[in-house]
Amino acid sequence: MSRIVLSLLVDNTAGVLSRVAGLFSRRGYNIESLTVGVTADPRYSRMTVVSLGDHQVLEQIQKQLGKLEDVHDIKELREGHSVYRELMLVKVRANANQRMAINAISEIFRASIVDVGKESVTVMLTGDQSKQDALINLLEDYEILELARTGLTGLSRGADDIRYLP
Repeated sequence: MSRIVLSLLVDNTAGVLSRVAGLFSRRGYNIESLTVGVTADPRYSRMTVVSLGDHQVLEQIQKQLGKLEDVHDIKELREGHSVYRELMLVKVRANANQRMAINAISEIFRASIVDVGKESVTVMLTGDQSKQDALINLLEDYEILELARTGLTGLSRGADDIRYLP
């Protein structure tokens, strides 16, 4: 199984997300990660879709997405030629004595403590999946109360393949 990361430039209108997700579900393709946000031009949104499959399935996904009326541009974000990140928030049970240790672990990963309560600490980390998995692994020595991950988002490196729309 291979993994593909696609960056789609789509219309910023109601129903676009549903149509893209529907394409995947109708054909039995799985979406590993999906993020969407408006671009600098409010008429368009950037959608980052991560999927798994063999070469033929991944090629078919690209072709089918290209047929959707709402999709204006598709780029494969290849490793080494792209920048991708994921945001993670993790809430850990921590008493006053444990906070210093959790803070030290967070600093190693360049993570930030974004909330502190009497019985918990919330850590925010931006990075790739392996970095986030490593932090989770270290924080498992404490009790993880809640965990939220945004999913992958990314852009290609440089300005050579920018598509400007009218």
